Amino acid sequence: MRIKELISILELSYDGEDFEIEAINTLVDAKGNEISFFNNPKYLSQLESTKAKAVFISEKFASSLPSGSNAIIALDPYLAMARASKFFAKALVREKKDPTIASDVNIYENVHIGNGSIIGKNVTILSGAFIGEEVEIGDNTTIYPNVTIYNDTQIGKNCTIHAGTVIGSDGFGYAHTSLGEHVKIYHNGAVVLEDDVEIGANSTIDRAVFGLTLIKQGTKIDNLVQIGHNCEVGMHSIIVSQAGLSGSSTLGRNVVMGGQAATAGHLTIGDFATIAARGGVTKSIEGGKVYSGFPLMLHKDWLRLQAKISKFFKK
Repeated sequence: MRIKELISILELSYDGEDFEIEAINTLVDAKGNEISFFNNPKYLSQLESTKAKAVFISEKFASSLPSGSNAIIALDPYLAMARASKFFAKALVREKKDPTIASDVNIYENVHIGNGSIIGKNVTILSGAFIGEEVEIGDNTTIYPNVTIYNDTQIGKNCTIHAGTVIGSDGFGYAHTSLGEHVKIYHNGAVVLEDDVEIGANSTIDRAVFGLTLIKQGTKIDNLVQIGHNCEVGMHSIIVSQAGLSGSSTLGRNVVMGGQAATAGHLTIGDFATIAARGGVTKSIEGGKVYSGFPLMLHKDWLRLQAKISKFFKK
């Protein structure tokens, strides 16, 4: 779609050059004929260095755009991006192209493998699994029954994905109108699982809005875990049952999250941090320490607090 065609549909103001839009992307990653959006002043430095060809932006910040980047003036740039995102969603069913399947695989009955997908050596896919379009599954990986793997997902070697897990569904992302209506943000990114990852039963890993949701090598995820869009989980991390990561959470290597622990979005957990069960992470934290409680605190401080609280209930 050309930029002026999109502007006409969205009924926005634009005085820049016309060009064919290739994609919507973040301010940091946009390049070439890609467009982006800006709606939070804390990302002003990213705006000033963006290589996006055009940016949804309020008039107040338009002067901060770098040379070569055009302003798309919008009262609510985030809402404008959401409305534009549907025009760049990939087709659910792609051009007919036979999947590439190695000769020594074990594929049980009632398995669907989509157009252009690649299945590596010694892969086992059990009954009821759905493999979408242009999915890649590495050597020696096992997919248990009724797993759903959405389009464009990449799964590494020696992975295990247990029954009922869903990988690559849309994240929970909406922009909101002044009347309180919810406008869907189409998630046009993907999910990547590196080598030696294991995912427990009935867990969910959402695809990215732009770019990737990334689960790095050696990570082990328990049953009933939710990983939000654009999260990055570091190497050899462990996430225990019923834990949840909000969108754009970044975990370092060897992070441990206990049962029902959770994060707010857009934060970073340092390497070798441990979050005890039901810990609530609301801001970025250092690695190498053990944390507990909500609001989150060092585990040793949480123990002291519980000891003091218990005194109030003693006769």
